[in-house]
Amino acid sequence: MRDAQHEPGALLYDPATDKVGEYQDRSGPYAMLRPVGGGREWQADPATLRPATTEQRLSAGVRAANRRARTDAPFMVGIGTPRPPALEPDCAECEDLGSRRESARAAHDWSAETDANVLLRSHRRERHE
Repeated sequence: MRDAQHEPGALLYDPATDKVGEYQDRSGPYAMLRPVGGGREWQADPATLRPATTEQRLSAGVRAANRRARTDAPFMVGIGTPRPPALEPDCAECEDLGSRRESARAAHDWSAETDANVLLRSHRRERHE
């Protein structure tokens, strides 16, 4: 049963958790909310929910952006994370793969950046070691 007061995607403030969530749907007597930017849904009492204020919406968006920056950025090298392979000077294939990697980084295409690094590591093992 859909809540007549709330449309899917509406940002609502849940006073029980002091959080802003994106309304998903009803589940039995509960409203289902998801954190702004994604994450695990939680159940809320639909009678206590209210539209989020502009300040609350902005704050939730900033928290989501900060969370993405900490978790999605490939340049955040952690323990056990291999460093990107270096290019060999005067090697056309290394230069091509390095260019692919830089283009992927500029486009924020982390998958393509990883692919270029894998190909570059393989090329370095076969030709330069």
